[in-house]
Amino acid sequence: YVAKILRSAGLKTEWTTLGKEVVFRTRMAMEENDPFMVYIIDWQMPDMNGIEVARRVRSEIGNDIPIIILTAYDWSDIEAEAREAGVTAFVAKPLFMSELREVLTRRFTHGKEERKDLEQRQMDAAYGSFTRFPDLIMMDGGRGQVNIALEVLNELGLNIPVCGMVKDDNHRTRGLYFHNVELPIDTHSEGFKLITRIQDEAHRFAIEYHRSLRSKNQVKSVLDDIPGIGAARRKALMRRFQSLEDIRNASVEELCELPEIPRHVAEGIVAFFSKR
Repeated sequence: YVAKILRSAGLKTEWTTLGKEVVFRTRMAMEENDPFMVYIIDWQMPDMNGIEVARRVRSEIGNDIPIIILTAYDWSDIEAEAREAGVTAFVAKPLFMSELREVLTRRFTHGKEERKDLEQRQMDAAYGSFTRFPDLIMMDGGRGQVNIALEVLNELGLNIPVCGMVKDDNHRTRGLYFHNVELPIDTHSEGFKLITRIQDEAHRFAIEYHRSLRSKNQVKSVLDDIPGIGAARRKALMRRFQSLEDIRNASVEELCELPEIPRHVAEGIVAFFSKR
């Protein structure tokens, strides 16, 4: 979503959900003398702590390029560590609470209108697609997200409890935010396991949805210009080699050591870099 906002402003963007890929792309950009102008990094990335990503990126780019941490939570507890890692600023998400408000308002307004229509037609509410409201709303976030949901429900005259699923800085669920209080959870309980699965599924769905919207141009790197290199082979190269320079200097035999890289593709990689 951040990339979409920046593109609408006429800026060229790249995005990924993986911290390791951020570091890898940073190295390639610096080696090609085409650095990124700013980094916006989520505090909680699936494979790596956002602060650690920032620390590794900062070691590659020096001190001049800004690094911004994007988080849904209160960053006061991590600010000192983040500053030490080279973070320039913090931005709260969602970037526009109006977006969250709009989604919730649309969902429950649609349900109320559908209920009214079915009542007028003397039909059971079970025939509606949106007439069944949840017994509990669990927001993937903290106080800000919970309060927006409560405001929408109050405006629509609905009484549905809302809580926030809060994670720590290692991307692990740590508690529930309910009635303006963060409630700790026994990490060995079945309830904790259920909440963790719900939150992980919410993240998985969001990531897969955004991946489905992403075009090849949005994730383009120099490796994508090589014939025969798709996402799987690019990731294999990134895992095996530490930098673009290492890939450039690799022999056909070294490239063929990767199960994902057949000989003709390895020869294509060597030929590609020999022309650059």
